[in-house]
Amino acid sequence: MTEPPGVAKTTRPAPEAAWADPRFGVGALFQLLRDGRPRTRAQLAGETGLARSTITQRVDALLAANLISPADKAASSGGRPPTQFVFNPEARIVLAADIGATHVRLAVTDLAGALLTETGVDLPVAAGPEQVLAWVVEHGRQLIKDTGRSSTGLAGIGVGLPGPVEHSTGRPVSPPIMPGWDGFDVAGLLEEQLGTVALVDNDVNIMALGEHFSHWRDAPHLMFVKVATGIGCGLISHGHLHRGAQGAAGDLGHVQVPRHSESDEAVWTGLGDDTPCHCGNTGCLEAVASGTAVATALREHGLDATSSREVVALARGGSFEALQLLRQAGRDIGGVLAAAVSLFNPSVIVVGGSLSQAGEHLIAGVREVVYRRSLPLATQHLRIVQSRTGERAGIVGAAVMVIDHALSPGQINTFANA
Repeated sequence: MTEPPGVAKTTRPAPEAAWADPRFGVGALFQLLRDGRPRTRAQLAGETGLARSTITQRVDALLAANLISPADKAASSGGRPPTQFVFNPEARIVLAADIGATHVRLAVTDLAGALLTETGVDLPVAAGPEQVLAWVVEHGRQLIKDTGRSSTGLAGIGVGLPGPVEHSTGRPVSPPIMPGWDGFDVAGLLEEQLGTVALVDNDVNIMALGEHFSHWRDAPHLMFVKVATGIGCGLISHGHLHRGAQGAAGDLGHVQVPRHSESDEAVWTGLGDDTPCHCGNTGCLEAVASGTAVATALREHGLDATSSREVVALARGGSFEALQLLRQAGRDIGGVLAAAVSLFNPSVIVVGGSLSQAGEHLIAGVREVVYRRSLPLATQHLRIVQSRTGERAGIVGAAVMVIDHALSPGQINTFANA
């Protein structure tokens, strides 16, 4: 059953034999209440098998930490109605930053991922970490003030970056379009400036988290494909983000695309397997099917396009060349995704990023190839859809990344016992 909108995804409770283990403690009990459904002490005791005295002790600790609050009284079978307790998403706030190739979006959410306030600016990531992160810190502090809260109530800041990130350290690793960011201690700087934990990940990973959290919680296996200045993919497996051994899982944009093509339009685009990519290789998917690649091809046909936004504008204006190029970009993406579908077998592929806003031509090209090339068993229930969260997927996902960390059993144990 899908959780109510705006409520944090429930973590599966520990086995009953483990409830009495002190390592689970208050944090494990709290996971039951994260679904937003009010419960009495008796109901909590019934679900966990713990003694009423233990339940009372842990409920009191959660009340003292303001993580739960009393709800309406439950129906009584005689005598005073028992008190119900419910998750309090207003206990703390989260700062979320989505840093893209050409923009920064910033938001404050509560612990259920609900947006409280947000802002954004056109600021290229190539401006460097000092300038970009200084903007995040300055405007993050202002957004916190705008909510009427203080930084002492901040559970953490989540950040998405448009390049490879070592999630365990919060440092970018050889990011192709981020000069000056390689090895920069993003998490360390933000923790020092804001006095809270900072979690950093690739922007497509946080977009996958945001899309899954907002619209696809009943789909445990999901691929989120971002098609914008570059191309990337975030993987949700068994309801959780899959980063891989070094955090590099989902680097779809640098899979080579041989052009023994799907249609005559592949020749018409002028792009092939010798097209240079900024990563140093040739024929990468990003080099032939990204917003930058489509804009380059349009300029070769005499049209004024330098960005994904301008490609989208031309497509929406009915440009034949733009629509044909978008359809072929979709086919190229579909060719790589067909292999990924065979390997990963997702139930949903969500196509997002600025280029996805051009209409159905891009996604139609993706569907055309994926459904033809993949085995029927892998595609019989597969949905390939446009992002529903749109440009907010990144900030929602950055917030969810922090929320899942801050509300984990171990963190709750520390917080409630502080």
